[in-house]
Amino acid sequence: MAITTALVLTVAGSAAAAVRSGLLSFGSSCRDDPVRLTVAASPDLAPALTAAAKQAEDTGLTSDGQCLAVTVAARESSEVVNTLAAGRDPDAQVWVADSDLWIQRVTADRKATRVTPIGNVASTPIGVAMVPAAAKSLGWPQKTYTWLELVGATLQDDSLRLGAADPARSATGLLALTQLGAAATGVKGGDTRAAAMMKTLSQRTRDTDAQVLATLPRDTSGAEQGDAGHNRAVVVTEQAAYTHNSAADAGPELDLFYPKDGSPRLDYPYTLVDRTRLTTDESRAAIRFLTYLRRPEQRKLLREHGFRTSEYDVPKAVVAAAGGSSPQPFAEPPAQSASDTAVEQTLGAWTITVQSARLTTVVDTSASMAEPVPGAKRSRMDVTKASLLRALATFTPQDEIGLWQFSTELDGDRDYRVLVPTERLGDRTSDGRTQRERLAAAFGDLAPVPNGATGLYDTTLAAYRAAVASYAKGRFNALVILTDGVNQDPGSISRTALLAELQKLTTPERPVPLIMIAVGPGADRDEADRIARATGGSGQSVSDPAQIHTVILKAIVAAGTQGDQR
Repeated sequence: MAITTALVLTVAGSAAAAVRSGLLSFGSSCRDDPVRLTVAASPDLAPALTAAAKQAEDTGLTSDGQCLAVTVAARESSEVVNTLAAGRDPDAQVWVADSDLWIQRVTADRKATRVTPIGNVASTPIGVAMVPAAAKSLGWPQKTYTWLELVGATLQDDSLRLGAADPARSATGLLALTQLGAAATGVKGGDTRAAAMMKTLSQRTRDTDAQVLATLPRDTSGAEQGDAGHNRAVVVTEQAAYTHNSAADAGPELDLFYPKDGSPRLDYPYTLVDRTRLTTDESRAAIRFLTYLRRPEQRKLLREHGFRTSEYDVPKAVVAAAGGSSPQPFAEPPAQSASDTAVEQTLGAWTITVQSARLTTVVDTSASMAEPVPGAKRSRMDVTKASLLRALATFTPQDEIGLWQFSTELDGDRDYRVLVPTERLGDRTSDGRTQRERLAAAFGDLAPVPNGATGLYDTTLAAYRAAVASYAKGRFNALVILTDGVNQDPGSISRTALLAELQKLTTPERPVPLIMIAVGPGADRDEADRIARATGGSGQSVSDPAQIHTVILKAIVAAGTQGDQR
């Protein structure tokens, strides 16, 4: 009896184990009705996650007793952001972007589909990779550079040809450019140097990181190396260089510079997409898969794909395969994360640097602009003027800028007056001054109109008509209106009629996004946003007029992104 009982228990235990693993089934296996997850992942990470998902399926990974069936879809982070910003479903329960920059952009947009970050999957630092001959000419690996020095060195030598991904579409490009801008602030004349570098770099950008790598020579022949269409240096991640060097047919292996003032990193945040739409099973399964990715064997898998899985444990094999070598500072801590303001300023500067702009600025000069800014000894108008002058300094001589003011009945029955027509900043007028000098003087002369009210609606329509009529093809055209109040002209056009007229004037062939900035507590942000969106633009709000400079740059970026969607 003892022997029989032992045999029965052994068979029962083996059967139970087989059922749990899915090898045997009584009625149905958990694999017959799994929890299905779709993960939209950055293309560089997608192959590793696909391999992990297959391993999870092969080993019978479960969540609350249900098997997981995980499908990984490679999606560019910028594309997913556009989908979420439009309030649409990206057809995925989980999104793994390549950088937290994209998550910040989505969460800052009140109309976007919600996302909830719950952890990070991996990381990889950003550097500058070069074909061996180019790297040797700059003293790799013994010589180290700051970002400003390294980019400057590559741009000074026409034969090096530095390429990068478009910062408006690539976190790699944006983080590198932001780091470059931060380095420039500590150098005399650094802003001018950074702008010049942006202008030059913009001639060799591509939409994605993969497209940038495709611009490298295919072999070491003189024809390939000397082809002016091929870059010999590229801003890429360590993981991208690792993948390139590991591919048999990718061309010459790259050497990687790690700038000594810090390498920013992609951090691959793992986010749930709109938790209100997810079932409990889907939410728990998504969390279970993240936990699975943190197992030692999955971390090993990620390292085998060129990623780092710890801030402190640098995988020497990954560094070596990516083209890194001492004394390049590949083991140094990542560069300090850039502030939201720094990132927005970089994007704004990039937008107006790489594409000449045509902007008309319309400033509220009603009596309320004389009110003091809380906590400051200056009026709203004084702070607004100072902020506008800072914004003016970021534009190039090729940009076209103009200035209107508005209140009520400034020019007969008109609520507005044209102070400086919109022209190129570098052009000289009959009095010998440049357009930039005229605008600086006009900004300085702005003053609140005593007893003046806010003629917002008529001014908006007139200024928008003028901007559309004078549309400049090949430039970024926009209208910027700053107001600290709501419409106070009882004889003006109604808001409903204004919206209808703006929509009639807006066409894809002549896009002129309206950027309306509500300044101070008396302005209506929701109304500003509603009016601006009728043109494909955006409404912004600031409690402190000193923020106007940053907000203008942020709004330009938002308008440019919406223009891409149109």
